[in-house]
Amino acid sequence: MALKSVTDASFLEDVLQSETPVLVDFRAPWCGPCRQLAPSLEAIAAQHGEKIKIVKLNIDENPETAAAYGVLSIPTMNVFVGGQVSKTIVGAKPKAALERELDAFLNA
Repeated sequence: MALKSVTDASFLEDVLQSETPVLVDFRAPWCGPCRQLAPSLEAIAAQHGEKIKIVKLNIDENPETAAAYGVLSIPTMNVFVGGQVSKTIVGAKPKAALERELDAFLNA
């Protein structure tokens, strides 16, 4: 299951106006740790899709959104709830560690 890509243009509708919490994976195609993280995020999305949406944003193609949220290193994952950043996770982590970080959203 491929994660949906969001852009500077679709960010408001896809993320900020979402009724469900949204994890945004700020990434780039050349980023090795970002590629390592992708299968874990896809598995979490498949398993918990009704509780949290997971999307990806290419920072090279969408610099405005990355800059607006102060993304300086990738991968950075921000969880948005009600249009606000509720949690930030920086760096690639194994699936189990990501699920622990996201526990409040997955078991809400």
